[in-house]
Parts: sequence; structure tokens; C-alpha cells
Amino acid sequence: MMDQAGLEHVLKGMTGQPRVVCGGSGSTPLPLLDVVDRCLETWRLVCINAPVGVPIRTGVTHETVFIGPGARHAENLEYVPCRLSLAAQLYEGRFAPDILLLHTSTPRSGAVSMGIEVQVLPAALESAKHRGALVIAQVNPSMPYVFGDGIVDVDDIDIGVIVDTPLPTAAMPSPGPIAQRIGDLVASRMPNGATLQVGIGAVPDAVVAMLPDDRAFGVWTELLTDSVRLLEEAHSLDERFITGTFAMGTPALYEWLNENPRVQLLRCEKTNNPSFIAAQPKMTSVNAALQVDLFGQVNANRVRGKIYSGIGGSTDFLVGAMHSLGGQALIAMLSWHPKADCSTIVGLLDSPASASQPSVVVTEQGVADFFGKSQEEQARQLIENAAHPDARGELWGQAKELSLA
Repeated sequence: MMDQAGLEHVLKGMTGQPRVVCGGSGSTPLPLLDVVDRCLETWRLVCINAPVGVPIRTGVTHETVFIGPGARHAENLEYVPCRLSLAAQLYEGRFAPDILLLHTSTPRSGAVSMGIEVQVLPAALESAKHRGALVIAQVNPSMPYVFGDGIVDVDDIDIGVIVDTPLPTAAMPSPGPIAQRIGDLVASRMPNGATLQVGIGAVPDAVVAMLPDDRAFGVWTELLTDSVRLLEEAHSLDERFITGTFAMGTPALYEWLNENPRVQLLRCEKTNNPSFIAAQPKMTSVNAALQVDLFGQVNANRVRGKIYSGIGGSTDFLVGAMHSLGGQALIAMLSWHPKADCSTIVGLLDSPASASQPSVVVTEQGVADFFGKSQEEQARQLIENAAHPDARGELWGQAKELSLA
């Protein structure tokens, strides 16, 4: 083990513009990033969904496949479009690390766990070992020891720095009546034995809360949240492993994850591989979107045409779920954007689509079925069943202009 002063001595000897790779979301090792930033004048940071608190000054270039709130206003930002299922390949080339920062648990039997985020980090670690890059671990007693692909032999770590700090948390939002309405509509479509993928937020939490008590489900997802924990505690999950690639939630979630033999966090090349997703029985993906147009094109990552987040994994799960036997891909969203004060159902997207042709679009207005419908029928389903009443007149006019009515 080494203290932060010793780490500073090591880093100050580095020259050029080294590339630093680390985990994102709730697993970003912010104290170690602060040390790096004090020691290096110019450097590159690769962090998926970087949180607030990462360095964003001149001299730091951010590279990512998914822009988080911490990097959204960075002076130097390079967005690399890529599905999460393929992102690990970038760490042998475009994102190859000079320094890899891990945020780990304390050791058990000569190994540590990457804890609440695995995702691309195993691929980054393999690349670092192959290249002789420096591997530094922020060893945190608060990080749960989670089983799966994030178990790392301590011999693969060059420097360990103990940083005892609480993990960032995400409270469970209390769903309002609109989210509950959407959740009820989505949950009613979940068959017994379905495999679930849901994200974070009021609508996904409402979906899980509304699942029928007389059915059992499996979980194969990207993100594990407290809603999954509550399903397990309610005995609503079957005997399969609870599988994800990262986790974010309350302290109760992290306590539940710690050394839990039911849970595995796998590398994202597995969890997000459409063929692996398709192999799950009755795979049902539930993802949010910013807009859906009358051709069934989905915008989940751009605001006013400018990239806001990234492709992420929603496309992987949409494709995989559609190919699963008995599977379905649902887009769940509000029919009216409260902040922008506009319809989320539009005639034609004015920005590149992140995905297209889900099984179903669900809003608080109702359900628009897509699969097996003609393009004209899809447009009618969206306007009559999913669009806000205040938008329907204009949408019918746009449908005529687009030869959809």
C-alpha cells in the first residue's frame, strides 16, 4: 500500500499526455483523479458516464462513449459513438491506458473486487497488463465485494491506496401518478418467467413496483438498482443469477450486493451482447427515450440535435430482446416533456436516431404496438394511443406530409 504523497511522487515522473482510464457513475475514484490532476499538466481521461467532480479544466481531454454530467461541459470533449457491447474493444486501441485507476473493495484471499462497476474495466485491465501500463487501485472499505468478472488478483495491481470514503448514492424516487400509470401499463405486459432489463428513475421503479405478485422473473440487465433488490426481497425472482454490469443505488443496495452469491456483475461484452440477451427467456427490455417519431425511430441521447449522453446499451437490449423467444422491447416515456413543454412524439426526428422499431411505445396515454404493423399503422398507433391529446392534431398533419396517413 502507498499513501497519496507517495503516489504523487510516482505520477510526477510521468511525461507527455498520458491517458488515464477509470470507472464511471458511482465507482469513479475521485480522490485519485484529484491526485492525478495535481501531478500532470496535460492528460486524457477515459470515463464512461463521468460524474460531477471529475477534472474539467484546460489541459484535461475527456474521451468517452457515454457523456456523464461531470464531462458534459468539459472544455475538451471527444465523444466516440459506440454501443456498450462493443466498447471494450476500444481499450486495445483508441482508449488504451497509460494509467488505469480502479476503485476496489479491500482484499479477500488475495483478491479484490471492482465492486459496483465492472463494465469495460476487465478489458481495460487486460490492456494495461499487456501494455505495461500503471495499475492503481483506490482500495475502499466501503466498496462491496461483488462476485463475477470484477475479481482482481492483488498481484495485478501495482499500487494500492487506501481511501475510506462513502460511495455515491441514488435515492429511490417516489413515482408520481404519471409514472405509476406508465408502470402499470408496462407491468401488465410482463409474462411469468420473463427476464427483465430496466434502467434507473421513477418510471423503471414504478414498473418494477407494479409487477404482479403471482409471477416470477429473472434479471439480465445493464444496471442493478434498489428496485431489483426489492424484487429479490419480495421473493419475486426465480433461481437464476441476478446479472448486471454495474450498480447504483442506496446504501441498502450496496449492503445487499456485498458477497451476495445470487448476484454477478459481468463485463459488458457479455451483459450487452445481443446474442446473450436473446438467449434469455422472454427477454423484456424497458428503456426510456427523449423522442419517438412516426417512423418508430428513437432518440435517447440528443437534445436539440447535440449529443447529451451516448448510445449506451439501450440499442443492444432492444435488438437482443426482439430476438428472444417471447421477448419484447418497450420504450416507456412521458407523452409530454414538462421542461421543454412539447410533445415527445414527433413527426420526424431532427437528429440521428439511437435505435428504431421497438416492440411497443408506452406513455401515460396508452400503448402503441409496433411489431407486425405497417408504417401507417405504427404512426396511427402512436398518435391515437401514445401521443398527448394536445399534440395529436399537429401529428396527423405531419403524418399526411410524410405519406403516413
